Amino acid sequence: MAEASYDDRDGKIWLDGQMVDWRNAQVHVLTHGLHYASSVFEGERAYNGKIFLSRKHSERLHYSASCLDFEIPYTVDQIEAAKAEVLKANGLTDAYVRAVAWRGAGPDMGVASARNPVRLAIAAWSWGNYYGDAKTVGAKLDISKWKRPSPETIPVHAKAAGLYMICTTSKHAAEAKGCSDALFMDYRGYVAEATGANIFFVKDGEVHTPLPDCFLNGLTRQTVIELLKEKGLTVHERHIMPEELEGFEQCWLTGTAAEVTPVGQIGDYVFEVGKITRDIAETYEALVRA
Repeated sequence: MAEASYDDRDGKIWLDGQMVDWRNAQVHVLTHGLHYASSVFEGERAYNGKIFLSRKHSERLHYSASCLDFEIPYTVDQIEAAKAEVLKANGLTDAYVRAVAWRGAGPDMGVASARNPVRLAIAAWSWGNYYGDAKTVGAKLDISKWKRPSPETIPVHAKAAGLYMICTTSKHAAEAKGCSDALFMDYRGYVAEATGANIFFVKDGEVHTPLPDCFLNGLTRQTVIELLKEKGLTVHERHIMPEELEGFEQCWLTGTAAEVTPVGQIGDYVFEVGKITRDIAETYEALVRA
């Protein structure tokens, strides 16, 4: 049976301070965020009833909004309370949580929208492995034709909806080739990230990961780096050239949805799901469920 559409499900969604029926959580077609991408969001996971790094996600939501020149009309504490309320209302303990804030419909319908209200919604649902069986066999990645942009062109450190446009097109192209995801280079040609996850490599027992100077420094990325250092492993955060992919032995992705997912192939480059990869995946899983 096909999975139910995301606009046609049972449950409750927190919308602008009120819990509403899932199917009634709607916005007008002339919502500014729909036309001009004046929207920011967070993806979070709850384990055993507790959202991992919940407050950091709420704080980043506020930061992202400030990067797009709007202010969310709810405090971090209010957002935290709303997320707990959503989990309870839907009877969920293990779930994916999505908070999204955007400029709504109002008197402005051009590029400028200072007079339009800022809205906030929080939803939660059960969501399994983001990459299916890749956690055991390793994901297969395409290499995107698009590049992550310069910080001089767009607020690259905000988790903003508009930054995901090339992610969608790149992932569609990857899936058409039988891949799970796509790897971006950045505007300078360095290895950057996947469409919704940061990337790590292993060579000679040391870990290498791209420097997040033009893309999101993911909360899962930060957590995994801390875990690796606690294990005594050397972690190099640096610029990585595409030709270096040939010399790496292991690879994995990190993200709230992806968690820690091994990578078995990027283009023509093949990686083993090795000991360091398996160990950090198990350690992360134990941490989020502690």
